[in-house]
Amino acid sequence: MKSWYLLYCKPRHEVRAQQNLALQEVESYLPMITQQKMVRNKPQMVTAPLFPSYLFIYFDPLITSVSKIHNTRGANRIVGCREDMTPIDDRIISALKRRVQGYVPEEVKPLGKGDKVKFVDGPFKDLEAIFDENNPDKRCHVLFNIMGQQKRILVELTNLQAVPNNDQTT
Repeated sequence: MKSWYLLYCKPRHEVRAQQNLALQEVESYLPMITQQKMVRNKPQMVTAPLFPSYLFIYFDPLITSVSKIHNTRGANRIVGCREDMTPIDDRIISALKRRVQGYVPEEVKPLGKGDKVKFVDGPFKDLEAIFDENNPDKRCHVLFNIMGQQKRILVELTNLQAVPNNDQTT
């Protein structure tokens, strides 16, 4: 009986695996999202897999050989494929398709000098600083209060998140 299964693909080969499975008449689903990323210090909209290295496939293991799927170019292995394969409930795939289709990326505004930022990773996680300037190689300078003194430090841009301005008066 046909069911959905999760296929682990070789890194960044999800589309290749999907194309090769289509040639074998195996239905697949690769949820993609569009998100804004900084490319060469400029914000750009980029489409990427929602689950990197994973692809949902819909097939009947009694008709299509599991080894044929495993040997497909770009594919690695079916997740949980031992003696009995565990299928994924159709409702999960349907819900995922509805959610991905309705996904609207949040507008990401580039950080500007003087913007408040919060560390989301690293040794300063959850602490706040003031954005100073961008640097090459996805880094930036921030002004950080350490022991009562303001220090300028170089950090990874991915470790920062803008702090919303709550200075609105009602």
